[in-house]
Amino acid sequence: MTTVRQVQVTFDCADPERVARFWCEVLGYVVPPPPTGFATWEDFDRSLPPEDQGSAFACVDPTGVGPRLFFQRVPEGKVVKNRVHLDVRAGAGLVGDERLATLEAECARLLALGASHVLTQRADGFNESCITMRDVEGNEFCLD
Repeated sequence: MTTVRQVQVTFDCADPERVARFWCEVLGYVVPPPPTGFATWEDFDRSLPPEDQGSAFACVDPTGVGPRLFFQRVPEGKVVKNRVHLDVRAGAGLVGDERLATLEAECARLLALGASHVLTQRADGFNESCITMRDVEGNEFCLD
């Protein structure tokens, strides 16, 4: 049996490049080089049939450690809560007020990128603080 060594997370969305570039900024990811024979992704996109132009975009962890994120255009809009979401580990290892302050600072940075704040859950003696947010197309994610 083969062991899976890499994972790609795929997002359905309306504007793949916009959402991908948002997540590049959130995670410090980069856009991979265009396919061989193309100077830019725009050149590659123009080579596609009109109905396929702008239909997909990706970003990758420049260290090669994190999963590749792939964004694909779908015709329907988001209508319900995500079944899968990303946790952005901004406060890993921190507790109490220090953790909450770190999460709130990251929340402010992401709001400036176009994210929206949904809910701040404060530490309750069992769970540490976390913040639920939405990306530029309304997909939920957590700062934890």
